Amino acid sequence: MIVPGPEALVRDHTVYSCVMGSRAFGLATEESDTDLRGVFLAPTPLFWRFEKPPTHVDGPAPEQFSWELERFCELALRANPNVLECLHSPLVEHADAVGRELLALRGAFLSRRAHQSFVRYAASQRAKLEADVRRYGAPRWKHAMHLLRLLASGLDLLRTGELTIEVGAAREELLAVKRGEVPWAEVERRMTRLAGENDEAAGGSPLPPEPDRARVEDFLVRVRRASASWPDTAGRADRAPASGRQGDDRP
Repeated sequence: MIVPGPEALVRDHTVYSCVMGSRAFGLATEESDTDLRGVFLAPTPLFWRFEKPPTHVDGPAPEQFSWELERFCELALRANPNVLECLHSPLVEHADAVGRELLALRGAFLSRRAHQSFVRYAASQRAKLEADVRRYGAPRWKHAMHLLRLLASGLDLLRTGELTIEVGAAREELLAVKRGEVPWAEVERRMTRLAGENDEAAGGSPLPPEPDRARVEDFLVRVRRASASWPDTAGRADRAPASGRQGDDRP
């Protein structure tokens, strides 16, 4: 059996890829990077070996990162903000049959778990910003902008039951924060208000209490079973034009 390395897994077995970051959020400027995110499906025979395939691959581009399908689904079921947003990117670059079914499952991952995961993640990022203010006299303004964006996105999700990651009319207001034009005290006030509104919205949210784990698991089992019959692990006809190397996992 040919055992593909991390680069080959992403190059030959990507089922879904998209652009994330400022470009997907509608906050891109001339200096913005292009953040690439993807999901690859490691062939089932690779899991029969002692050495398992990687759960994630980092690179080769500086801003490129991919998850193995099972790891991606696990994180999405936990309402991981970065992973849920990846599923809702308006800038999809590639989706084969498995990727399209994954996208069709987006609603199955959404639940009120998003309340705690979004607010908790925002609180951890706010603590880092406050540490920067104490140490350097100012926060990392780009991170402050994205924290406000995340809290607003989580609030909209809790209120509507749908995740929209584009900031729309809030673009200029958020970019002003990135440029450092909004006093830190005002940014803190907005963060506190948005976190409180997230708490208030959680109780009456149209989202279900838990994600549809059974539906996601059925999808994963069917895909794993189908991949077990592939004649080899060297490649697929519907290859995605990407490559990467193994790296550290991301939240």
